[in-house]
Amino acid sequence: ATPSAAANLRPGAEQKVVFITARVHPGETPSSFVCQGIIDFLVSQHPIAKVLREHLVFKIAPMLNPDGVYLGNYRCSLMGFDLNRHWANPSPWAHPTLHGVKQLIIEMYNNPKINLEFYIDIHAHSTMMNGFMYGNIFEDEERFQRQAVFPKLLCQNAEDFSYSSTSFNRDAVKAGTGRRFLGGLLNDTSYCYTLEVSFYSYILGGSNAAVPYTEEAYMKLGRNVARTFLDYYRLNSLVEGPLAPTPKTR
Repeated sequence: ATPSAAANLRPGAEQKVVFITARVHPGETPSSFVCQGIIDFLVSQHPIAKVLREHLVFKIAPMLNPDGVYLGNYRCSLMGFDLNRHWANPSPWAHPTLHGVKQLIIEMYNNPKINLEFYIDIHAHSTMMNGFMYGNIFEDEERFQRQAVFPKLLCQNAEDFSYSSTSFNRDAVKAGTGRRFLGGLLNDTSYCYTLEVSFYSYILGGSNAAVPYTEEAYMKLGRNVARTFLDYYRLNSLVEGPLAPTPKTR
């Protein structure tokens, strides 16, 4: 890496952190492919990926429920817990992955040199079409409007992402989710989302035709999530030369 590429990793450098988690529900396999798309893009030699690595630090936990995945469970861990309802008080014994991730997030939150700017938890949805997001509800109208910026930009970059299906809520049943808990913990410059993607299909704008999702289409959504950070931080001018097409990943 060139000296400038490592500038945001030098000791004492202020870091903007994007934290991404996936597969807290074992049966939601599409979330792993979306996360794979994000990872493959970020470690590629694509000019956008290089700029993102220079300016942001990505922390990714690609599988929050490995024992549930290994057992073939649909929603629960080995001990029968829906981990996405235990963020408020995870046990190091019963919910070790949540406990570890939460401790790391709190450590970063308490570090004055780290700005934890995004938390995105990736899921798959069994009844709705397209990709879409859930966000939080805030009393502060300006913060509420700022939270809508990222999904709007993602909608412009990904043909399968639906802003009209994106919603902001604080219903009691979702209180123990990562998005809700961390949305309440982190300060007003942090944005916490659940990214959902359909198990089945997406419907392209202006048509009623449902296009079945493939592994490649899920990974493409992941690549588009990563690219959207370029627009969000307005880093486009830093990309050298004409933009190369995004590399295909198997």
